[in-house]
Amino acid sequence: MSDIPDDRHGVPEGVAYPKTIKSYVRRAGRTTTGQARAFEELGPTFLLPYTPHPIDLPAAFGRSAPTILEIGFGMGEATAHIAALRSAENFLCCEVHEPGVGALLKRIGEQGIANIRILAHDAVEVIDQMLPLQTLDGVHVFFPDPWHKKKHNKRRLLQPLLVAKLAARLKPGGYLHCATDWQPYAQQMVEVLGAEPLLVNTSASADGFAPKPDYRPLTKFENRGLKLGHGVADVVFTRKP
Repeated sequence: MSDIPDDRHGVPEGVAYPKTIKSYVRRAGRTTTGQARAFEELGPTFLLPYTPHPIDLPAAFGRSAPTILEIGFGMGEATAHIAALRSAENFLCCEVHEPGVGALLKRIGEQGIANIRILAHDAVEVIDQMLPLQTLDGVHVFFPDPWHKKKHNKRRLLQPLLVAKLAARLKPGGYLHCATDWQPYAQQMVEVLGAEPLLVNTSASADGFAPKPDYRPLTKFENRGLKLGHGVADVVFTRKP
């Protein structure tokens, strides 16, 4: 799950990234011996290099299959669970937190998962440079940093420009699934995704929230939030035909 402190901003296509703006904020963390070993042994197979060119997904995964993009997977617990459950799909996962990347590589090795590839790079640049339009069958954004203070709300990942980029890269019928335990952010997600012309909400509920899809597990991070009284909201939109 992605509980990384993030400052992801979508920017218009072709516009240079200001040096003061990044799509993430690196957090402190130490790579364990097991994670370092996973980097060495599994990195060559499961880590993809960032390139400013469209990615060849069949070559990257060794097969043609529906592809799901995950932005920020934290320590990879949910990612590994979902990829194992949905083995017929490919999961392209962006994360810059090195211990998190190492942890997911370790899970891949321990669980024998073959349908994950990791890009340890800024997700915005990956979207802009490596993912052509109508490439993706789904996008997962689980527990991005909520930036609780109102003055910091503009730093939240899910802003109109980035949502437009993601919607444009979804195939018709593809989905965008977001989850958060911060109610004001959940409401903003519904508003921002609802304002994107290419997307339609799958929920008929008055609050716009969807039932938790069966494939998304409860993680330690989520359980901690629930114990603190933080309800979790799932927001699921699909791209119009």
